[in-house]
Amino acid sequence: MSFDVDISRAVGDGRVAVRFAAETGLTILFGPSGVGKTSVLNMIAGLLIPEQGHIVVGGERLFDAAQGIDVPTPQRRAGYVFQEARLFRHLRVEANLAYGQQLAAPEHRWIDTPAVTDFLGIGHLLDRWPRTLSGGEARRVAIGRALLAGPRFLLLDEPLSSLDRPRREEIMVAIEHIRDVLKLPILMVTHDPAEAARLGTQIIEM
Repeated sequence: MSFDVDISRAVGDGRVAVRFAAETGLTILFGPSGVGKTSVLNMIAGLLIPEQGHIVVGGERLFDAAQGIDVPTPQRRAGYVFQEARLFRHLRVEANLAYGQQLAAPEHRWIDTPAVTDFLGIGHLLDRWPRTLSGGEARRVAIGRALLAGPRFLLLDEPLSSLDRPRREEIMVAIEHIRDVLKLPILMVTHDPAEAARLGTQIIEM
């Protein structure tokens, strides 16, 4: 699956504009804080509407300003892991994961809960409340919930931020598994050159 993105939009007092094409693997949006990397993810997910340009993922045109195309967010099937885990605090881990699976139509479910909990190492967390999780545990649960929603591609916004070294390593190994074993196309935001060098198959500087 490929990304073909050429979009721009005014955000705050500035303008976010990016143009890139990427094939399968993990594409890094790299650059300092404040350049609009998260806004690009939001536009690809359908949470922000670009003013100009197009977004094509896997040959499907999700947005085209000239043609008046704007596919609704749920139909884009983007798995989005935000910088904060954003787990439902009133649901235990198992129910958070089940919520993700409920979002996917049966024909779009390509991974099950046992497989997700196994490779993410979160099986022992299923009965826990989100407030009792460490930062790394919460990120792994958030990634699991996104995968169970049956995404065609994954958007990761600074998934390693604010984690200590052991927890960062856990998440990087999980991302490498998604990239190399599950073969799910990933677009990831980071400002850390070491993360970009280790995980990225292509790096887009902003």
